[in-house]
Amino acid sequence: MKKNLTYIKRFAALLLCFVMICVCLLPIAANAEEKEKTVRVGWYDAPVSMIDQYGRRSGHAYEYQAKIAAYTGWNYEYVEESWPNLLQMLIDGEIDMLSDVSYTEERSENMLFPHLPMGEEDYYIFISPDNKDYIPDDYSYFDGKKVGANKGSLQEKMYQDWEKSNNIESELFEATCSEDESFEMVRKGELDAFVSIDGYGAADIAVPVVKIGSSDYYFAINKDRPDLLEDLNAAMSRIMDENPYYNQDMKKKYISTSGANLFLSSTEKEWLSGHGKIRIGYQDNNLPFCAEDKKTGELSGALKDYLDDASKCFENAELVFEPVAYPCAADLIQALENGEVDCMFPSNLSTSDVEALNIVLTPSIISSEIYAVVRKPNQNTFLQQAVNHAAVIEGDPNYKAVMMDHFPNWKWDGYPDTQSCLKAVADKEADCFLISNYYYNKLAKQIEKLNLTALATGEILDYYIAVVEGNTELYSILTRTTNIVSKANINAALSYYSAEEAKTTLIDFIQDNPAVDIAVVVVIAAFVLIIVTQHRIIRAKKEVEKSNHKVESLNKLVYVDALTSLHNKGGFDESLQQIQKRLDDGEQFDFAIVMLDCNDLKPINDQYGHDKGDIYLQTSSQLVCRVYKNSSVFRIGGDEFAVILQDEDFQNRNDLIERFNKSEAEICASAENEWEKVDMAIGMAEYDPRECDSVDNVVHHADINMYENKRAKKKARSKS
Repeated sequence: MKKNLTYIKRFAALLLCFVMICVCLLPIAANAEEKEKTVRVGWYDAPVSMIDQYGRRSGHAYEYQAKIAAYTGWNYEYVEESWPNLLQMLIDGEIDMLSDVSYTEERSENMLFPHLPMGEEDYYIFISPDNKDYIPDDYSYFDGKKVGANKGSLQEKMYQDWEKSNNIESELFEATCSEDESFEMVRKGELDAFVSIDGYGAADIAVPVVKIGSSDYYFAINKDRPDLLEDLNAAMSRIMDENPYYNQDMKKKYISTSGANLFLSSTEKEWLSGHGKIRIGYQDNNLPFCAEDKKTGELSGALKDYLDDASKCFENAELVFEPVAYPCAADLIQALENGEVDCMFPSNLSTSDVEALNIVLTPSIISSEIYAVVRKPNQNTFLQQAVNHAAVIEGDPNYKAVMMDHFPNWKWDGYPDTQSCLKAVADKEADCFLISNYYYNKLAKQIEKLNLTALATGEILDYYIAVVEGNTELYSILTRTTNIVSKANINAALSYYSAEEAKTTLIDFIQDNPAVDIAVVVVIAAFVLIIVTQHRIIRAKKEVEKSNHKVESLNKLVYVDALTSLHNKGGFDESLQQIQKRLDDGEQFDFAIVMLDCNDLKPINDQYGHDKGDIYLQTSSQLVCRVYKNSSVFRIGGDEFAVILQDEDFQNRNDLIERFNKSEAEICASAENEWEKVDMAIGMAEYDPRECDSVDNVVHHADINMYENKRAKKKARSKS
């Protein structure tokens, strides 16, 4: 009995150990399982999820998902479809997670939402940029129009509510295709408008005109995957702990704000029409930002590039700017107060400063980093000092504003100009002189000469356009240009003008290096001697070059068609001979010949005149060149054209035929006059060494196919 008890105790002990081991191992197994969890994610073409030309994924949702995976260990399996179809797939359990889903009570019954959104988006009505009928602020325009929105989306419901509140009755098209396809329908005129998020950034296809609402949007989880929701909540909380502004950073990085609509309102247009040119005062000798070109008297610098872009950034109006130069910032402010100019640039003043002056500032149009110019021996200790003594340009309110806003504990003294400030630092009257990083190249020579150096302070300086308070319409117009004009273009302009300023002329170099004078004289004398000794040779060569130039000019005339600027019959024959030579030399390569012929050129010439016939030919040649943009195009007769296809165009030869026919139909549909249409017969033949013994044979077959197409078109017209 005791023996049995002993066995029972041993068995119980072993069983207990086994249970404990299992309990300990279960979390490890569970964690391993979690790390291997595969999540099926919906993927659709949009600003939140994109694929670039190299096949790489990117976008707001994609980067956010990668961040989530860093905390969850998830692996993603991407399922590609349109967003409306993916939403249904999420409900049906065919995918586990979908981005950019707005919360509604109805949706919450069919899917799970995390505690935190992935961002906030605005919804706009987009129209074609070529739309000339739309009148800003007149919502009745949308009466009877065909307006699209993604089926089942929040923007669809928002549009219906907006439509109802504005007493509009339009035809709603529920889209189930991709965003790009929907916007293509707008471009083609199949839809009058489409409702989408503010991140759609293709202004050449569609522009936003009316904001209809906004909402938070989320990663939505399939209803049967609460385990994923738990992981997602934990991960997003940790992301917010790490960076409370993560959502805003992602939106700024990936979603371009198209909310600044590209149409001026009726009141803005009325103000512009009554006012005329916008007079903008600017500070002279302030490159790379702005300066008066001493040779032309015109504006130069990044401001010029900004105004050039701003002048044509609206679809329904053009802004005309009249720049006026002033020697300093104080004179600029005085000119604005006196009404000599409508606005001024630059202004670095604080909100408090501008309130006292009764002016308002647009959003910044340029930003730069503040550098401190210091003595070289002090460069390692300068930034560690709590208080420094700065030299500033006397009478410039912008400098004082910079000191008070960015370096409130520092002391400063005024000096007449930049050179005086630099000298004050070198003479130890001041510890530093503050400049924009874009000024460094301009001043680098003086800085080095005075044994100074420049340090980045980490502070950012914004440059604004200032407008007199109360000039509401001008302020609105200029503010909207800041959202439309490309910041990248302006930064590129700053870099360009900064580099131009840094260039040292030969005269400057000689003035700073007197010892070089003698060497320069010797070099010049040597050049004079060479020129004299070679004078006769040059005269003889000129005669030869003149003859050669005449030959080249004649060759160009021989091979270029004057009306269309295409290669002509002579150029075509020359190209065919070169191809034939390559074939005769045994080279193996693919090519095809396309022959085209304009139908009904004679009736257009007879009925409307030869000038209209020329327009018909030019329009036709432009279409051929646009479709076959990678190939050589020739005008080989009055109404005949030819194309030699190789490489990429050869590979896409059948698709290009389809594209040509489609584009031809679109041109005809939109043309108001017969001579503005394009009606061409087209035929193609490919080189096949088993069937063709020469290039001429390929041309002959292409010609036959072209005439067959011509007969087919003529037959189709007679039936219709």
